Amino acid sequence: MNFKMALIDLIDIYKNYELSGGLIQKVLKGIDLEVEDGEFVSIMGPSGSGKSTFMNILGCLDKPTSGDYFLNSENVAHLDMDQLAEIRRNKIGFVFQGFNLLQRRTIIDNVTLPLIYCETTREERRERGYEILKSVNLDGYENHYPNQLSGGMQQRVAIARALINNPKVIFADEPTGNLDTKTSDEIMKLFKQLNNDKKITIVMVTHEPDIAEYTKRLIFIRDGIKEFDGPIEEAKKSGILW
Repeated sequence: MNFKMALIDLIDIYKNYELSGGLIQKVLKGIDLEVEDGEFVSIMGPSGSGKSTFMNILGCLDKPTSGDYFLNSENVAHLDMDQLAEIRRNKIGFVFQGFNLLQRRTIIDNVTLPLIYCETTREERRERGYEILKSVNLDGYENHYPNQLSGGMQQRVAIARALINNPKVIFADEPTGNLDTKTSDEIMKLFKQLNNDKKITIVMVTHEPDIAEYTKRLIFIRDGIKEFDGPIEEAKKSGILW
């Protein structure tokens, strides 16, 4: 009998921070979570709930104090920072609120930057970059600079950069936080298309209920505890957000 583990499997995750005077701040308190390959999940919670810390652990930017985190069947919870960097490079794509683009580099250079650390030629990187830019409707903008593009277009560049390494999962941290309503809608439709058509797994932090509605599942965190985990429709009926 073959047992297939979820793409993301967190078991009893705690995260503590040591404060001055020997005090301990408990941020995450025993969180369990499974995310299957191909899911589109949103994470919400009030300020100070621990969702940013949770996202950092999911993205292998930080390590839990205790517990196990299996990503694509590998327990990454106890790896050192160099090993986590390799996991991020090979398995994870990131999209941030502030785009994080290099202003003095062209769009194609920004998109292909993660490939510099792989064994690829410049020609291979650019060919892949053109392909990815076309998939986010930015073909023809390869030689532009970020400041020549709108906010929505810059976020599309960031999404293209996140896709360049064929990641197992994309983690998006408030990806519409700097965008107006119309542009936010365009970006979320792109995420939904990537999830539906290409079956890309996406885990997104947002503070906006209307943005969370684009996803299929909501995780709500309060005071470091997973308070709700279920379909968006169930979350709406329960009144937890709306």
